[in-house]
Amino acid sequence: MDRDARARLFRQDREGYNCRSFRIWKFRSMHVRACNHTTLEQARRGDPRVTRVGAFLRRWSLDELPQLVNVVLGEMSIVGPRPHAASTRAGGVRFGEVTHDYHARHRVKPGITGWAQVCGLRGETDTCEKLIRRLEHDLYYCERWSLAFDVRILFLTIVTVPFQRGV
Repeated sequence: MDRDARARLFRQDREGYNCRSFRIWKFRSMHVRACNHTTLEQARRGDPRVTRVGAFLRRWSLDELPQLVNVVLGEMSIVGPRPHAASTRAGGVRFGEVTHDYHARHRVKPGITGWAQVCGLRGETDTCEKLIRRLEHDLYYCERWSLAFDVRILFLTIVTVPFQRGV
């Protein structure tokens, strides 16, 4: 059995609550040999590193299911801003350097789904403008959190996220 077939899950460092690093669980959706383990390159639409099964998992957001382990461990919530890797860039600029408000999104635990995702802001963040739009939604969530808002986001995740394009 080759390495791709054995490596069904992987963990990656992400920034969480209070900017603390944690290891996020995901189903592997890319060829292992195609990944550069020294630098983080964000997946993009039509990315040749994504396997056929991986494309299906990503399309239906099933690659996120192992993050329930992170929820049980207390590192994540079901709903909250999506966690980013510290080295991720938008338009060649590290996320944390795009705007001074970026780290305010870490006032709450990161989530498997969030307000930005249900509003269509999923997928590649290749420009500073895309990151700022996502950040605006994350901060809106942080400032207006409530149980009712979380329930609304969960409902919207179920009825909208699987049908969004451009992921």
